[in-house]
Amino acid sequence: MLGYPLWKKIGVVIVCLAALLFSAPNLFYAQVEASNDAVAAGQEGDWPDYLPSDLVNLGLDLRGGAHLLVEVQVEDVYQDRMDGIWPEALRVLREQRDAVGTVRQVDTERGELLLRIGEPSGQQTAIEALRELAQPITTLTGIGSTDIEVSAEGTDLIRIRLSDAEKSATDDRTVAQSVEIVRRRIDESGTREPTIQRQGDDRILIQVPGVGSSQEVLDLIGTTAKLGFHHVVSATTDENARAGAGNLLLPSVDEPGSYYIVERRAIVSGDQLVDAQSTFDQNNNAAVSFRFNAQGARIFGDHTAENVGNLFAIVLDDEVVSAPRIQSYIPGGSGIITGRFTTQETANLSILLRAGALPAELVVLEQRTIGPELGADSIEAGRLATMVAFVAVLVFMGLSYGLFGLFANVALILNVAMIFAILSVVGATLTLPGIAGIVLTVGMAVDANVLIFERIREELKSGKGPARAIQLGYDKAFTAILDANITTFIAAVILFVIGSGPVRGFSVTLGVGIVTSVFAALLITRLLIVTWFDLRRPKTIEV
Repeated sequence: MLGYPLWKKIGVVIVCLAALLFSAPNLFYAQVEASNDAVAAGQEGDWPDYLPSDLVNLGLDLRGGAHLLVEVQVEDVYQDRMDGIWPEALRVLREQRDAVGTVRQVDTERGELLLRIGEPSGQQTAIEALRELAQPITTLTGIGSTDIEVSAEGTDLIRIRLSDAEKSATDDRTVAQSVEIVRRRIDESGTREPTIQRQGDDRILIQVPGVGSSQEVLDLIGTTAKLGFHHVVSATTDENARAGAGNLLLPSVDEPGSYYIVERRAIVSGDQLVDAQSTFDQNNNAAVSFRFNAQGARIFGDHTAENVGNLFAIVLDDEVVSAPRIQSYIPGGSGIITGRFTTQETANLSILLRAGALPAELVVLEQRTIGPELGADSIEAGRLATMVAFVAVLVFMGLSYGLFGLFANVALILNVAMIFAILSVVGATLTLPGIAGIVLTVGMAVDANVLIFERIREELKSGKGPARAIQLGYDKAFTAILDANITTFIAAVILFVIGSGPVRGFSVTLGVGIVTSVFAALLITRLLIVTWFDLRRPKTIEV
């Protein structure tokens, strides 16, 4: 007889009920989304708390949003590298003071540092000493190369420059770091499922669904947010004041018309921040609190201990946002940034600081906003295509297999519910290619049932009884069903691994659909047929 244990029946029923429950919020998408937004804002939502509220995220082509193509100005990083090399070069040459004399920085520009020594006769000695600073490059394209090259210039000048191999490696690191920081900034803002991809050598594609305009994304990612704490040399109101070698002349944000001359090298950099939060100062004005890691806290504490009474500047993107006077030793490595901030500005600034500074400026090459109207048209077209395919399959199965076809149709409906339930729970993004994957799944979902029903027909024709024919039909079709779906599932996995964007969206819905289709064919339809057979006990059946 038909063997179907009670525990298996209960398990299948629970899975079906869970699928219906977790996919149901998508039928009330706008209401649930508005309720979720209200809850996120600290308000009470309309959707009942005891019901699931996870939704399938709609992609850019369905929901509308922002599309940006930006270029990373990788050359900006070369200057920072030279700024970091200068103190080390000075240290090395001071050890050779008797041979090279005094050392002065003449210029730094686009990956080059020009030094003048006081004793021309010691030029070769200085070059050999500086070459000891060179580090080997470990990238595949830079094997055998070093990061810097040192050469003579005239009789008393020495030029230090980044090697071509190091520039290539730096460019690659800079773009990869920019991609990761852009991703962290957008993710921290609460936006769902952005598409952030590297394109070419120095470009990044950014697509953010559900954003009203591309400017919102630019406001978040377009700021370098390079934070540093610098020693103040002097303050001035002359915007043309000479800063001197190794210094910078920076404007004050809080005091228009005021400028600070600060040391170019930061005491502590934003890279050593471990946390930044939006808060309020003692006057209840919006501010940002920060905390350094152990190394940054030690350096910051040592500097404040040695410079009580002096100013230090908090510099953000080449502007002095605050220049407080050090009143006493500041242990613990924490503090607060005050200024003329709004609450929204401090919230954005804290996100930028937590995500880290962009290593280089981003220049927008292309930007556009995809309106929700286009998304609505796409959703309607996808819904129509799915419904047409769905109805066609239902009619075909009903006409071809009668009552058994009806059981397959019920399983197909539950199959679609399971797909949307899984996509909702895992937070997957649905795009137009993803809808195509669902449409394809609907067409393929009944393949397993067709195999089973045809096997049952063959067993009935060979003289087997109804119960035996059903049992053998499922048993003999099992291997063929498993083999066919495993090969398709492997193809879906490969598409997901090597693909990106729309290809991944298609592979996700296809892969999920394959798993749910096998479950529906082998367990749900069998449960329906076994339950019907136990209730009716027919002497003959027609398939």
